[in-house]
Amino acid sequence: MKSNPYDVIRLNSWEDFLSLAAESPYHNWAFRGQRDATRPLFSAVSRYLLTYRIDPQSWPEQEERILRIFKRKAIHFLDHVPDPEDDFQWLALMQDHGAPTRLLDFTWSPYVAAFFALHNATKDAIVWACNPFEIERMKKLDVSKPGAFRKHFLSDSKPFVWMGEPHAMNRRLIAQSGTFLVPSVLDQPIEDILAGYPNPKGTLIKFVLPVARIREKGMRELYKMNITQASLFPDLDGLARSLAYELEFHWAYDPRKKRNKTP
Repeated sequence: MKSNPYDVIRLNSWEDFLSLAAESPYHNWAFRGQRDATRPLFSAVSRYLLTYRIDPQSWPEQEERILRIFKRKAIHFLDHVPDPEDDFQWLALMQDHGAPTRLLDFTWSPYVAAFFALHNATKDAIVWACNPFEIERMKKLDVSKPGAFRKHFLSDSKPFVWMGEPHAMNRRLIAQSGTFLVPSVLDQPIEDILAGYPNPKGTLIKFVLPVARIREKGMRELYKMNITQASLFPDLDGLARSLAYELEFHWAYDPRKKRNKTP
């Protein structure tokens, strides 16, 4: 069996995760939680193009097309309209509202990443950890410059990953301590791109969280930290989504255990 060029670490308890989160080697790293440990690090636009078999030669034109459509039509719903030349600002706005983009959501908080890994998980979940210093050392960009998106991400460039946030951050990005990983190519998962970096073990780590051992305690502790759908998505949608976990939590008793009814 081929070994991974990056470390894969299996955690056996919530305490293991807390030890990881507190360890100084990772305090400047960025994290991403995923509920399925087998799912590769593909962006939403990559998954869409691959799933529906869009001709790869059409990818740059189609990706630029949906960005152009969004810019033209979203202005009717916005109180503040971003600079038309700041494509990254527009892509972040698209991402926030559910459009398929090449941006992958990461967070500077391992606890937020753990929440996204565990809250809907039914089998092994994962938290990816990326070292921004190693990523920036390979490719440093100013994506706010006019034409930067087309030049570095829509052209036939060598595979690389960029990490960063737009200059103006929206409420969700702030609430989630968010950042983005942005791949230059769409046909390779990010872990494969970073595997080709000079120091893959110092760039990417995959932490596996077995749900049966970690989820119940982890979700309860995250709830006590006020890390919920309502706090991470500070709007009515977030509040509504947060009610799902309320079905399995109660301050006075454990809803998983049968209670004797009071006569």
